This record gives sequence, structure tokens and C-alpha cells, in this order.
Amino acid sequence: MKLFFVLSLCFIGILHAAELQLIKKENSDSNTTLLVIGGIHGNEPGGYFAPAILASHYTIHSKNLWIIPNLNKESIIRYKRGIHGDMNRKFAKIKDTDKDKATVEAIKKVILEPKVSLVLNLHDGHGFYRKKNQGSIFNPNAWGQTCVIDQCRLKTHQPFGDLNKIAEEVRLNVNKRLLKKHHSFNVKNTKTKYEDEAMQLSLTYFAVTHNKPAFAIETSKNLSSLSQKVFYQLLAIEEFMKIMQIEYTRDFQLNEKNIKKIIKNYGTLEINHNILLNLNNIKKSLSYIPIKSKSNDFNFSHPLGSVKKRASGVFDIYIGNIKVTSLRPQYFKIASECKESYPLEIDGKTISVKKASTFHVVDDFKVIKDKSYRVNIIGYHSKQADESEVNISLKDLNKYYSVDTKNKIYRVEFYKNDEFCTMLMAKFK
Repeated sequence: MKLFFVLSLCFIGILHAAELQLIKKENSDSNTTLLVIGGIHGNEPGGYFAPAILASHYTIHSKNLWIIPNLNKESIIRYKRGIHGDMNRKFAKIKDTDKDKATVEAIKKVILEPKVSLVLNLHDGHGFYRKKNQGSIFNPNAWGQTCVIDQCRLKTHQPFGDLNKIAEEVRLNVNKRLLKKHHSFNVKNTKTKYEDEAMQLSLTYFAVTHNKPAFAIETSKNLSSLSQKVFYQLLAIEEFMKIMQIEYTRDFQLNEKNIKKIIKNYGTLEINHNILLNLNNIKKSLSYIPIKSKSNDFNFSHPLGSVKKRASGVFDIYIGNIKVTSLRPQYFKIASECKESYPLEIDGKTISVKKASTFHVVDDFKVIKDKSYRVNIIGYHSKQADESEVNISLKDLNKYYSVDTKNKIYRVEFYKNDEFCTMLMAKFK
């Protein structure tokens, strides 16, 4: 039996509450679980776009995969390593007043779950690691293109405890599929207990000191594109899944071209269950969005979707570190007992259109009159309070008010007693 959960887990810290997005792809007959953690550093996008694709485009057929794609959400939005300092240096000790404390304590609890068998922490690192110095980019101090281990093996005999052997197997197989020869992967053993005081404070060292096999995957910041970083992250993750005998399928061929397409697909944003925005080709700013003055419900189809409200009241919409659009609100109460679908005449045919959905138009459309509702077609200028029973074609609409950059999508809004019901989208071919 295959189970797929998207959990928003809330852990209460001394001063703050931490909400982790933990995505579980499980098979009920197994306790073997790979935990993939992305986004501990906000300026390392390969480390969070890869687990987002893992969450959205992979199906797990045996054993379990847990994914946290965006551990350090605020730092991802601001594209900073850590807005409250380096979160990956807070796992040995952390002050009660530290704003990262709740998140750090929450992820510790997940790591220590009995089901978790192996932990991957995803990063983008500087340069290309080489054992011998070959210049400023290729040298022993670089972190990029490495499978990082804190020690060769765990003290007790257990599955996946031979860290060096596993890392070498991953290195060998990743290197069979390099995009360019100088992208080669290597194993970097930090020998943390004896030689690296900074790494003694890290997530992976916390894991191994609690007898949890843990590795960091570092793709290079010097790779030419985000798609290359994500390609190598996924390639390495797949090797770990093979070692753990986690059977999987994905809905795309693993190559840079396909990854580039997937990264550019921002998905949809549903607001209060009565507005659905396609975030692809959306304009940089939309005005007069009818929402509540507080307690709005934002639901993204993309695992890296997030909302940041400015002091001015504008809502900035992000996918990872990419600001996709800004929504300037117009506050309304949400009407009760609104219909689930609305009758329209589209290209001469009467069709019932579900709330918060898109309908396609070749020539024209009109909303069929219903005394219960007032219709406002954004971009159509008339003196009528209710714009139902009006034939609307693309030429009748002001491009300034389109939702998309191609000026093909327009809002059709329904109100009941001056309270907002829903927004439909008219998409012209």
C-alpha cells in the first residue's frame, strides 16, 4: 500500500513556533526511510529546487522517502546563507534567544525519528573539490561536487553505517553521467571529530553522533546553471535510493533540458479556495485582488511556494528565491453559500464553469444573468454595475488589466451583496 503525505508539522520552541513542510512518500510495509533536507542555506538553490522536484515528480514504490525542501524558508526568500546566522552551525548548541532555535530543534526531532535510516543534507558549495591544489577553483578547500562525510563509518554495526563505502559508490556512479569532464564528483571526508571544529556544529555531525548515517551533497556554485546543479543533486539522490533499495519512477527523463523546463514551471496558487492563479507567465504585479483583511489561506502546488507580506500590505509571491509576482489587495468579506459553478455562454455554447477555474475562449463569452450575483469583468469598461449578459471578446478588454504577460487571460469576478464569491479566468486563444 503506497501512501503520500504532505505534512505541515508545527514544533513549539521557547520563543518561536517552527513550521516544517515534511513531505512523506511511504509504503506501509517498510520502516527503511531516506530523509532528504534542502534549503538549510538560502543562497544555495540547487539544494532546494532538487528536493522540490523529488517531491513533485517522483513516485516511490518501495520503502519510504521523506522530504523537507525548504528548511530555512526566510533565508531562501531573501537569498541569504542565513538571515539569523548560519543555521548549519547551530546543531551542537544554540541560545534560547536565537531565532533559528525552533527550526533547529524541530529538524532534530525529525532526524531522530526511529524510521529515519539515512539523512541527506543538500548544498551548493564553492569551486570543485580536488585532493591536490590546481588553482583557486580546483583545490582541497573547495566544497563543490562532493559527497561529504564526517567520518569513515559509524561505531556500531548497522545498515548504511559504512559511510565511506557508500559515498565512494555514489561518486563512482555519478561520474558515469557527467555533463562535462571537470564536473567530476569526489568524496570529502572532513574527519569532523578531530579536524573540523566548525563541522562539529553541523546537521550531519549531529546525525552521526546520534548513530544516524548522514551525508551532505554539495554541487558546485561554479556550475553554469541552476539546472546543472539540480541535475547532479538528483543524480546523487537516486544513487542513494538505489543503495537503500528504494524503488522509484519519475515522470521525466533525467537530463538538463527537462530539468530546466521543470524549474520554470511555477505551478498554481489557490487563495481562500475561491481564486486560482497560474503562476506561469503571470505579470510582475496584479492589483485589486479581492481577499480578506486577515487570515487568508494561500495554497501552492509547488513545494517551494511562499508568501511574504510587506508593511504596505502587498503580498509578494515566491517560488524558492524567485519572486514571481506581487499582489495588491482589495479587502472584501467572503460571501457565504456561493455557488460551486456558474453558467456562461462560451463561443455560442452554454457551459457550467466551476468556481476558481479557467475557461477557454476562441471568439467571445458572456456570463448568464443570475439575480443573486453581480459580475465584474476586469479590463472591460462599462457604466453597468453588473456586467453579465454582455458579449466579451478579446478586443473589448484593456491589455493593462490582463493577468498574464501575453495579455490573453482576464479576471471574471462574482459578488453577492458586495461580498466576494469567486474569480474565474477567461483565457483567449
